[in-house]
Amino acid sequence: MKRLALLCVLAVCFTGVASAQDMSKIDVFGGYSFAHLSSDGFGINFNGGSGSIAYNANSWLGIVGDFGGYHTNTDGESGNLFTYMFGPRISMRHGKLKPFVQALFGGGHLTGSGSCSDVVRVQEVSVGCGSVSENSFAMTLGGGLDWAATEHIGIRLAQVEYFHTHFDNIGQNGVRVSTGVVFSF
Repeated sequence: MKRLALLCVLAVCFTGVASAQDMSKIDVFGGYSFAHLSSDGFGINFNGGSGSIAYNANSWLGIVGDFGGYHTNTDGESGNLFTYMFGPRISMRHGKLKPFVQALFGGGHLTGSGSCSDVVRVQEVSVGCGSVSENSFAMTLGGGLDWAATEHIGIRLAQVEYFHTHFDNIGQNGVRVSTGVVFSF
């Protein structure tokens, strides 16, 4: 009986060690991002990239730092949006697939410029002749799905999030969609 109990204890210990080896402590993501934001019938599309680093405290809870840079250019009028957000991520590890949800909060920085004959409207920030530079609150709520190609390299199949900013005291709502590569350590 003592041998059976010892065998069970060892099996549980080795199972815990084996599952701990499957969990990475750090996930680093980099890839393409598309963002669409709109307010009062005016919308704008941004293309760019985003990157994040996540510290996984345990098998299901992580803390994420996310940084993005996006650009738009229409009829000689251009704008750049940079975001920096942080928050919790909840993941479910199931074999090679890892779905997750996250809530990120932080800020955004918008710059835009245009010709003197046109009014540049980037995120409802109006500028006549010259350029604009403004900071704002930013947040995303959503999730994604990662696929582990190898032990340390994965593919973020999709990350889709509700995206909100608040430039010029007007709220902008939209979506952010990302895909790319995930490195796990």
